[in-house]
Amino acid sequence: MGMGWKVVSDVKPYLAMVLLQVGFAGMYIIAVASLKAGMSHFVLVVYRNLVATAVMTPFALYFERGRRPKMSTTIFLKIMGLAILEPVIDQNLYFLGAKLTSAGFATALFNTLPAVTFVLALILRMEKVRLRSLHSQAKIAGTVLTVAGAVLMILYHGPAMQFPWTKGQHHATAGGQGAVGAAAARDWLKGTMMLIGSCMVWSCFFILQSSTLRSYPAELSVTALICGMGSLMSGAVAVVAERANTHAWVIGFDTRLLTVVYAGIVCSGVAYYLQGVVSRQRGPVFVTAFNPLCMIITAVMGSIILKEEITLGSVIGAVIIVAGLYFLIWGKSKDKIIISPSQLSDVSVKGAGALPLTLATNGHGHIKQHELGNGNGNGGHVDVETPVTNGHY
Repeated sequence: MGMGWKVVSDVKPYLAMVLLQVGFAGMYIIAVASLKAGMSHFVLVVYRNLVATAVMTPFALYFERGRRPKMSTTIFLKIMGLAILEPVIDQNLYFLGAKLTSAGFATALFNTLPAVTFVLALILRMEKVRLRSLHSQAKIAGTVLTVAGAVLMILYHGPAMQFPWTKGQHHATAGGQGAVGAAAARDWLKGTMMLIGSCMVWSCFFILQSSTLRSYPAELSVTALICGMGSLMSGAVAVVAERANTHAWVIGFDTRLLTVVYAGIVCSGVAYYLQGVVSRQRGPVFVTAFNPLCMIITAVMGSIILKEEITLGSVIGAVIIVAGLYFLIWGKSKDKIIISPSQLSDVSVKGAGALPLTLATNGHGHIKQHELGNGNGNGGHVDVETPVTNGHY
């Protein structure tokens, strides 16, 4: 029983992140389809976060009642910062960038996310690297390979690859080679710059989210607040941006409605919650390390549904990225987490309402020794590689 619980506990964060990437891939496909059909990305962001707020608020009020920490000015400002970074800046930059390029290209470029987050985590002392440690070397090698694969996909396209499901198709996009004329080239470049900016902002969001949840460990409440504030702020931006086109706010029972509901529930509500839980327990680098999987899924789905072509450079880059992903994940799997005595009591109080993705107990309210190393009696602390729960940067 104890071994079975340990396996389930160890697998949960990996399974959660893999399923989340599948959900993101679906959103990228239907969102790009809606945007290319004329939907305003400003309006999409507003409706998406309104749906997420409506879905997540009841869960936050019910499951976190009585254990929600007291709101302070610092926490409120952090949550407001999260709302500005993700719903307002990141989502608008990403959707417009993907519209100007393609869904496959956008997700490919986002494979730099683990590397950017890893560097930011190092700067903010949320991640530690010991050059003599094998798993630290694996994390560095994985980061380098991930970036190299993404850069290759951007700079080199090569001939289009033919798959059984792409024979006879007229490709809607050609990874840069099909961009005909100066205007199309400028749009592609503009979209690329927006995607790079979106990637940087999303990395900052992960870092700030991890910091916020260490001092305010109420994932559902933070998610509802981010989406609620994001709705208000992105709404103000959309009103100004679409002031001459009031028809942009009208959506019918078509792919636009599907995009809004799907993106709001899966990619805002559920995603913020799962990312927050896993980031607080395993660190933001672990969360972003799974991003390359989304690129592979999106590339295949995009070639089938949106008729986007897959080039040789994309395939080679994907292989390199997957190799880097395995290195980075293996290195992160060897990290241990600092668990303070106050967090031990917090885990016992949460009970069934918590989602302890990485903590395993021995049935007596204590963390098993396999989580804390050698259990040397230092008050529940051990020497670790990734201090993601110590309450400080």
